[in-house]
Amino acid sequence: MLQRVTRHLDLSLYLVTDTVLCGQLGVAATVSAAVGAGVTVVQLRDEQAGDDDLVRMGRQICAVLEGTGVPLIVNDRVHLVDAMGAQGAHVGQGDLGVEKARALLGPAAYLGLSAQTLEHVQAARDHAGGTVDYLGVGPVWGTTTKLDAAAPGGLERLCQITASSPWPCVAIGGITLERLPQVRRAVAAGAAVVSAICGQPDVAGATRALRAAWDGTAA
Repeated sequence: MLQRVTRHLDLSLYLVTDTVLCGQLGVAATVSAAVGAGVTVVQLRDEQAGDDDLVRMGRQICAVLEGTGVPLIVNDRVHLVDAMGAQGAHVGQGDLGVEKARALLGPAAYLGLSAQTLEHVQAARDHAGGTVDYLGVGPVWGTTTKLDAAAPGGLERLCQITASSPWPCVAIGGITLERLPQVRRAVAAGAAVVSAICGQPDVAGATRALRAAWDGTAA
């Protein structure tokens, strides 16, 4: 059993960055505006960037997150977490295995795992307790921001996974402002969004609307 330092992780509004969509505003400025308006976790994802460029971007994001309590999670490239000063990593089914990822990260960092099926949840259960902190479930709906995404599983699959998972689940894939209440009713711990924030004309305004929809306080 891993000796873990248990820390609360607020997954409710989870931003996955997209460098291209962020455009001229840039990733760090987008993150800053979004976190100021209610984002609770940031994942840095840029599959086209080299390691050096990704580390540079990660350090910029860590600088704007300092003092906010919002963690930076690195997609896939677990070996870069320490160099950035990030707080954890997220791996997919085809990425580095979760036990190897946990060994690289150490016990204090967060580790998320993508899951598309109940079989993925069962396989994750076979790892030592404390290896995984949360599951990213999806795509729920079709998405254009991840070209190699699996087929959409829909709300029914999301509900099945959240019901069977011992870990909190973050829904991802095609999640819009209008769909957030459905995700919440599926007993997901949070919703991960990309284009609903990245590239929006008013990043802070878009984030506040998402925050209100999730919290059930939208007018």
